[in-house]
Amino acid sequence: MTSAPVTIEKQPDKQRVLNRLRRLEGQVRGLQKMVDEERSCQELLTLLSGIRSALDATGDVIFEEYINSCVMDDGAPLSPNEIVKTARLLR
Repeated sequence: MTSAPVTIEKQPDKQRVLNRLRRLEGQVRGLQKMVDEERSCQELLTLLSGIRSALDATGDVIFEEYINSCVMDDGAPLSPNEIVKTARLLR
């Protein structure tokens, strides 16, 4: 039995995730530029740490939206199994 895909339905939440992803994209481009400019490893690792934290926080926002208001495409509520399966993806 395959489950239907889950989507972010509310426009404000969708926009919030997209804004976070755009900021992340800018940070990754900045990291690429820093590598190209041969910046110190300390600077690179500091920015990389920030990127990881921002990416984790974005995953948390998506998971929170999933728990609070996402439903299966067929309108059925999410099963506890489905929630646990999704939580494992964040590890």
